[in-house]
Amino acid sequence: MNGIAAPIVAVEPADAPEFLAMRPGASGVGVSVVMVVFMTGEALVESVACVLRDPLVDELVIVDNGSTSAEAASLKAVADGDDRVVLRAGHGNVGFARGANLGARTAKGEILIFLNPDAFLQPGCVRELSREIVGRPVPCIVGGRVLNADRTEQRGARRGEITPMSALMSLSGLARRLPAWRRYEVHLEDERLPDRPTPAPTISGACFCMRREDFDAVGGFDEKYFLHVEDVDLCWRVRRAGGLVLFHPKAEVVHLGHTSLTSPIRVEFHKGVGLARYFRKRAKGVGQTIVAILLSPIVVVAAIARPVIWRFRGRAG
Repeated sequence: MNGIAAPIVAVEPADAPEFLAMRPGASGVGVSVVMVVFMTGEALVESVACVLRDPLVDELVIVDNGSTSAEAASLKAVADGDDRVVLRAGHGNVGFARGANLGARTAKGEILIFLNPDAFLQPGCVRELSREIVGRPVPCIVGGRVLNADRTEQRGARRGEITPMSALMSLSGLARRLPAWRRYEVHLEDERLPDRPTPAPTISGACFCMRREDFDAVGGFDEKYFLHVEDVDLCWRVRRAGGLVLFHPKAEVVHLGHTSLTSPIRVEFHKGVGLARYFRKRAKGVGQTIVAILLSPIVVVAAIARPVIWRFRGRAG
């Protein structure tokens, strides 16, 4: 895979009778993985291979928002060579949320797993996510444990409530540096790892599972988000509908991150714009709305500053 190291091992055979019992017969599709692709880079090949190696994956829907000619040719070859792969292409870069909704509408599965194209499913991940989601009486999201390539837990896999203050403190790093402001830190990866699925206000969009009926019931992703924060918004809407957001410590996925050929500043700009919109959307009453509007440019600037600081520190080192 041209130099990308990922701790991938053989996928274990399916051994969850309660999950296997609910799967449809040969004429139906049980689990669909939805993957939105845009200028991903070399990680894409291995990510797709990991999905297709899992025996519980009945369908892989790839929504190509824009790839290099080499990637596009590779994706077409995969789709032509495997009946489980459905490729949607030619619509241009419509943004992640809209692309993911397109993938969900295309998919035939009753269980939808959304997976980033630079994320590698680990043994048992699909089984754990699917088994946990079955039989839930309310709308539910189950997010996986997202790992770095060295298998440490990645920042953002489980998060607290994201508010304007907590976002600014986390984006700036002040919540980690100043003990008095620690309560504003939304990232929970330094907390003890639970031994079973545990409620968390927000999970990572890099790998998560929903039943189709729940995804449709809450309206899918809000397509006014172009890139980033659409997962935060989805978790909030599920909880607002009386549903449950769970972090699953045994559903592991290795996520490389920062593999896109897109400029990091552009990516962080979209993150800032998404956060600003999320706060405006959640605001209650005139007072909160005014505060959210006033904070919007600050949030965007704070987000854009991060890759600039990263670059400066890299050069300084």
